[in-house]
Amino acid sequence: MTDLRRSLALASLLAGAFVTSAAGAQDWPAEPVHVFVGFPAGSSPDTIARLVAEPLAEAMGQPVVVENKPGAGGVIAIQQMLARGNDDYSFGININGPLTTAPRLIADLGYDPVADIAPVGLIATSPLVLAVGADFPADDVQGFIDAAAEPEAISYGSVGEGSGAHLTAELFADAAGVQLFHIPFQSYAEVTTSILGGEIDSGFMAPSAALPHVEAGTMKMLGITSAEPFAQVPDVPVLAGQAGLPDDFRAELWNAMIAPAGTDPAIVERLNAELNKILKNPEVQDRLLAMGWQAQPGTSEDLAERITDDTAMWGGVIDRTQAAN
Repeated sequence: MTDLRRSLALASLLAGAFVTSAAGAQDWPAEPVHVFVGFPAGSSPDTIARLVAEPLAEAMGQPVVVENKPGAGGVIAIQQMLARGNDDYSFGININGPLTTAPRLIADLGYDPVADIAPVGLIATSPLVLAVGADFPADDVQGFIDAAAEPEAISYGSVGEGSGAHLTAELFADAAGVQLFHIPFQSYAEVTTSILGGEIDSGFMAPSAALPHVEAGTMKMLGITSAEPFAQVPDVPVLAGQAGLPDDFRAELWNAMIAPAGTDPAIVERLNAELNKILKNPEVQDRLLAMGWQAQPGTSEDLAERITDDTAMWGGVIDRTQAAN
């Protein structure tokens, strides 16, 4: 067979495979779809998953079954999703940690976020705010950095090593050229109580968690970690570009939909399209914002890029933190 005939045969084979895949996606789903969520019922990731699952089921004509598999910060749910194999009916809705920081923090993870997972699409992002008590002697981030001029003069709380709040604080400290004193707690409620009681100076937390205390006059928000002002707290200035912080400073939590790597690409594309329709619905956007999240429609390539960028960014933070300990 000549090279030309080989090329034509290969092109014909690939075209046939594409048509078969597309046709299969048109008939899909023929049975309930399972979505694995790494946190318990009533948690923020679970609420977001169910907010998406209902209209997704209506659009596809089959139930979307949310299966809560909490444990290891969302890792267990991904392991469970992958254990079912590439059946085109198993997906996940999870936070960023199991896809970006877990490979650096968990020795026997059991999966590779790049090789074993196909990104479907981002769902929503949530920035954190730098919160301090009402009596803290600074009203802006420059004053906070000035107060932290002496190493570990300023304390902050988080829910433990490797948590989003912990890594965000260390990212901020490195960018600001200061050393903060980390105090781990068992829950965000304990962090908040300790800030309000003056036991610790600060913490990075969800805007929705800080807002009631700010409105009550017992807490201040000095800045927010998103690239742009956040609609839930529009008057809180972004940290990027302030007090010597880089213009591209950003630290966001996010939720996303994923699939096993072997899932039919046409199905991934269809899911992405349906997901984007849902996220562009103003009612869905409002419900997400009320929970402290901003809808983020986009392509599966956008999610893949976010995973790559955040893995590199948080990996650097983890390396620096471990080297300092």
